[in-house]
Amino acid sequence: MKILITGCNGQVGSSLLNLLNNNLDVEVCALDRSELDITQQIVVNRYVASFKPDVIINAAAHTAVDKAEQEIELSYAINRDGPKYLAEAANKVGAIMLHISTDYVFDGTKNSSYVETDLVNPQSIYGITKLAGEEAVAKACPRHIILRTAWVFGEDGNNFVKTMLRLAQQRDSLGIVDDQFGGPTYAGDIATALIQIAQTITDLNKSFDTANYGIYHFSGLPHVSWYEFAKVIFDKATEQGILVKSPEIKGIKTEEYPTPAKRPENSKLDTKKITTVFDISASDWKIALNHLNDYV
Repeated sequence: MKILITGCNGQVGSSLLNLLNNNLDVEVCALDRSELDITQQIVVNRYVASFKPDVIINAAAHTAVDKAEQEIELSYAINRDGPKYLAEAANKVGAIMLHISTDYVFDGTKNSSYVETDLVNPQSIYGITKLAGEEAVAKACPRHIILRTAWVFGEDGNNFVKTMLRLAQQRDSLGIVDDQFGGPTYAGDIATALIQIAQTITDLNKSFDTANYGIYHFSGLPHVSWYEFAKVIFDKATEQGILVKSPEIKGIKTEEYPTPAKRPENSKLDTKKITTVFDISASDWKIALNHLNDYV
């Protein structure tokens, strides 16, 4: 199997490389933005036509949620146009397109977990451009899987876990939002899910039910608030000797921590569909916090 990976230095991209590094059954072409700017259609077509991948995994995105409110054109270029060009190129060579999306396509007002067929209603430029990317991929390449995820963290890149560990060493007390809820998702588990999806589809080849292409949710369980997530991080860090003691944490409301981009109050994603079709279980984010030395 030949896999082309974009955004290879991001949280998920790095995890994909770590998992595929010693896999002799997979030939990998991994590119970061300096090597492949996905917003350049001619360059995308050239790389894909030359490598002729069986699978393209797009792990590139403009994920700076607050900056996106000002960097609108850039957000559309990276989150919509780039995925479109990759999907079109994938379709030309008969490749499967795997694309990562986000819980931000929803408005967060639902009381229960979001399923794949729920109405989308993004409230931020990031969410709007990511939804546009989903639609562009689906239109350009029938053989696509769009994987929506949420609250991603891992050893590489910037994320909530790293921020909490850094702040805990600088402050005795912290205010953490306690009225937004979601499923923290380990980047390594997202990478594992993507590889399993790619292997399942390519192994089945023509017997893979084309009705199973489309959108899937993959995130972590149990669902928690940011406050509850931070508490587990600090408890684990104390157990592992990274922190001498946990900072005092106070739950605060969203309006007490204003941000340029609106966050969904409810980011809970239902993962039953991906379990049914691909036998992939939700990310166990607590296990992923057992080696916090890798985050500092």
